Amino acid sequence: MMRWLCLSLGFIVAACQAQDSSAVQSKLPGVVIDHRPASTKIYIGSPALAVLPDGRYVASHDEFGPGSAYRTRAVSFVFESTDRGQSWKQIARIEGMFWGSLFVHNGALYLMGTDKEYGRIVIRRSTDGGQTWTEPVDGKSGLLTDDDHYHCAPVPVVVHNDRILRAMEDAKDPGTWGYHFRSFVISAPRDADLLDSSSWTMSFPMSHDEQTWKGKGWLEGNVVIDPRGNLLNILRVDFPDTAAIVHLSPDGKAASFDPQKDFITMPGGAVKFTIRFDPKTRRYWSIVNPQTNPKAVRNRLALVSSEDLRTWTIRKVLFEHPDPEKHAWQYVDWLFEGNDIIFVSRTAFDDASGGAHNYHDANFMTFHRLTNFRSLSF
Repeated sequence: MMRWLCLSLGFIVAACQAQDSSAVQSKLPGVVIDHRPASTKIYIGSPALAVLPDGRYVASHDEFGPGSAYRTRAVSFVFESTDRGQSWKQIARIEGMFWGSLFVHNGALYLMGTDKEYGRIVIRRSTDGGQTWTEPVDGKSGLLTDDDHYHCAPVPVVVHNDRILRAMEDAKDPGTWGYHFRSFVISAPRDADLLDSSSWTMSFPMSHDEQTWKGKGWLEGNVVIDPRGNLLNILRVDFPDTAAIVHLSPDGKAASFDPQKDFITMPGGAVKFTIRFDPKTRRYWSIVNPQTNPKAVRNRLALVSSEDLRTWTIRKVLFEHPDPEKHAWQYVDWLFEGNDIIFVSRTAFDDASGGAHNYHDANFMTFHRLTNFRSLSF
């Protein structure tokens, strides 16, 4: 009798806990792709998104925090959705992958980043939709640099003038975070073997002058083609609602920056963003964290657009939470899909374990859809 009572009570407690967890997570916007309770001291980073030629969605993220090995042998996870983002399942676990951008090129899926925090540049290829991946063991199989101290985030990979380009940074200047970043672009011929290090060329790294320029550094750049066909790298700047426009040569090998003209006011420019061009509206779009007017941290997420990459307008505040300490939607990666925008977020929010460690140390990766985004406006 006692054993039956204990089992029954245990079932009731478990059911109540499940209901509590469901109730807490039901307040969280979007679809949960993955979750790490703060107690694990493992936090979700670098959300990335791609759509395969057959219509399947693929998403990835890495881990950071004192409970992970991101400084020695980083780990990334890959997920698949076959129902347009309504549900997700994990399909791969990759050791030695951090800060990765997912992209589809010539029919194959790629993941490009570093092998750990400030590690070597690596690229991996999958020909089965993200279930299995190549291993970058040498310069012919995806190990693009022998040296380390490189940095990036899931940012756009662009094809222009028959070259494929991606913005990165190294951390080889003196000083602490921000001060040490040097901006560059890595590129290769569009039909080259992307796993062969000899295919890739780096532009000369450009330092941020922390003595006279805005903020203490720049990072997480976006390669973008401007309305005149010029190649740009638009970077996050460590200064509220500010971005920087670096001008690139047509082959992506040379760069220039005028601090008097090329700092721009951009809502959310101080936090990682992704910029993409929509041919239908002839506008550039991004999903950002505005931090001024009114003041916020990463607890506000907004859709913005621009005709010229210099003047940006907030079209719609998508999510907002009154608490900036443990709530955030950040590091959004996104894609156009017909009349919609689909995106993934590194999300800090309430859960049954007491919520996120803080706004930066996210406990969720979430998927979202903006329907008819071109009509969204205040």
